Amino acid sequence: MLVVEKNGRTTVVSGWRAWLLALGVVLGAIAAFFFLAFVFVGIALTIGAVVLIALPVMIAIALIGSLVSRRP
Repeated sequence: MLVVEKNGRTTVVSGWRAWLLALGVVLGAIAAFFFLAFVFVGIALTIGAVVLIALPVMIAIALIGSLVSRRP
């Protein structure tokens, strides 16, 4: 049995409607979880790819800069 209170009115949902409503809530929560997991995995892959590309480039620029610098 589910009790929903909206604008001061209380609605009681029971039986198959309660099961259907609970199933909808659970499926919505699972969908939100998978969406957030997809977003976080995408962010992690993007950061990883940027680090894998940018870090060697920065090291190469630093090495070239140290070779070209005019310090004694």
